[in-house]
This record gives sequence, C-alpha cells and structure tokens, in this order.
Amino acid sequence: MTAEALGGIAGAAGVAWKLLRALALAYAVLCLFVFLLQRRLVYFPGPAPSSTPADAGLDFEDVRFGAEDGVALHGWLLRPRDGQDVRGCLLVSHGNAGSIEHRIALARDLTGMGLAVFLYDYRGYGASEGEPSEAGLYRDVQAAYEAVLARGFSPERVVLFGESLGGGPTIELARRRPVAGVIVESTFASLPSVGARFYPWLPVRLLARDRFANVDKVASIGAPLLVIHSPDDDVVPFEQARTLFEAAREPKRLLRTAGGHNDGGFRQSELLRAEVARFLDEVLG
Repeated sequence: MTAEALGGIAGAAGVAWKLLRALALAYAVLCLFVFLLQRRLVYFPGPAPSSTPADAGLDFEDVRFGAEDGVALHGWLLRPRDGQDVRGCLLVSHGNAGSIEHRIALARDLTGMGLAVFLYDYRGYGASEGEPSEAGLYRDVQAAYEAVLARGFSPERVVLFGESLGGGPTIELARRRPVAGVIVESTFASLPSVGARFYPWLPVRLLARDRFANVDKVASIGAPLLVIHSPDDDVVPFEQARTLFEAAREPKRLLRTAGGHNDGGFRQSELLRAEVARFLDEVLG
C-alpha cells in the first residue's frame, strides 16, 4: 500500500473520530440538559381552578393549609349530600396533569359511597404555591393527611387513594402513618421504569432525580391494599401494577379495569365501582 493510500485512510479515520467525538459531546450535552430540566418533563401542573364542586351540586369546604417547609397548599373537603352518614374520608392524591378541578367527577362518585373526600393540589399545581418535586410531594401528602385529621377523622377512618403519579406520595405516606386502607390506580413501580419506556435513547435510570421507587416501599404498608389497573394502559404498562402487587404484603387485591390510562379506570362501570365500594366496606366496616 502506497504512502498516499495510507495517508488517505488516516485522514478518513481522523474525520470519523472527530465526528464520533462531536456526536458524543452532543449526546452528553443533551443528557445534561435533561438532567437539569427534567422536572419540566415530569410534572404537568394545571392552573388554579376556574370551577368548584359547587358547580356540580356538591357540598365542600375550601381548605388552605401548609406543608412543613412553609409552602402554602390548597384543597377541597367534600361531604356526601342529603345528610348521608360519613363513615370515613378518602384522601386523594391525583394524577400528574391538571389540578383538583379535574377530579370533581371522581369525588362525586366517591361521596356517593358515603365518604368524605379530600382533594388537594401538590405544590405548583392549581392554587398551591411552590415547585413540584418528589420530596415536595411527600411533604404535601403529609400536610394533607394532617389537615384531614384536624377535621375530626381518626386514622382508622382514613383511606388513601393515589391516581397514577399520586400513587407515589400515597405509598410513601401509607408506610409512615396509620390508615384504614390504601388504593392505587394506574400507578407505576418506579418513575424511571416508565421514563425509560418513553425515552429509550436516554440513560433515564442514571439521570432521574425524582424516582418514586414505589416497588421498594410497598411492602412496608401494613394496611389493606387495592391495586387498580388496566391491561390496556397505554402510559403505565400493566406489568408495573403486577410488580407492585407482587411486592406488597397481604391483605391485598388486584382489580383489572379496561381502556387507556385516562379512560376512567374503575369509574367506567357499575361492576368496577361496586368492587371499590366493597373494599371500602371491608376496611371501614
């Protein structure tokens, strides 16, 4: 091989090496960008509510309360209509997008089961102040729990309900505080395991600052657990629910629904609602 040919090969190799270095640098910059701004990719808070439960004919109390780090939070306490006896309170930690305004229909169905329902917004959501984070959401659910107790509900009369992202703070609270029961619907085993599904080209498990490692905590829950999930969930795969369920201790129950992640869950049919009502009957008496 001539010196000229060798020089051409060396030149091409040099160009290829420079290109690879440029691509590696661009990928590193992208990973840094995702690491620094990831909470904008994780949390999707809605604005302050423009309607209230009163617009749906529901009785409610507007509640202002604070987290332990001083962040001001907002919630609604709804009670059953027509003088119906209140046998307990369901503390609802809602899903990622929107605010408590978008959970009024859920609260309406649950108050129909003879329960008070406490809806609250995480920091940065709705009329609550601050910026969302995993540690912040844990403080918020603890403050919401204290607000429920301050309104006369004893721990054995409180049931936790976590919807999707809300399963994280729900599970964290349930392993630290006494409650009558725990319900999680469309909840993931961990946030990185879901993120890796949507961003397979990123090292999500290495970059994630907020992890919500629910599967590592669920075995610490001593209260009865109901896991609700659809095999057709298009955001959080059903395998995540099965992983959570298998890691939990008894007593526990797995309720299969149908449809996509945002298609209504257990509220889609009378049969599914009856199963949830039966669980509430068992834990509240």
